[in-house]
Amino acid sequence: MSIYFLLGLSFILTHELDAMTAKEWRIFPGLSLLDDERGRQWFVALHIPLFAVLLWGLTGAHQKSWIWGFDIFTIVHLVAHILMHKHSENGFRRPLSWFIIVGAAVMGGVDLWSQSSVL
Repeated sequence: MSIYFLLGLSFILTHELDAMTAKEWRIFPGLSLLDDERGRQWFVALHIPLFAVLLWGLTGAHQKSWIWGFDIFTIVHLVAHILMHKHSENGFRRPLSWFIIVGAAVMGGVDLWSQSSVL
């Protein structure tokens, strides 16, 4: 596990904290159809299995491929945020939010590159 992966994971976990202040559930398909309180509750509850999958990925023989997939996810995640940038309910307009989102993608990309150069 490289420092780049650990930083990417740290950026994503921090992004999830920031997502609460940005009320990210308002732009999620499905959750955006719910009233604000119910959307928030579902958004928080869905993080339990999400974090379980993140932690599971750090264990066992599948770890290397899981990290590779997570690195790709960080880049796809950035693209998704760019595509949703103009959504009227998008709360990720602060520089810190974008630093976190871009930081995750950069670390994911660097980790992918460092893995490929080792192979």
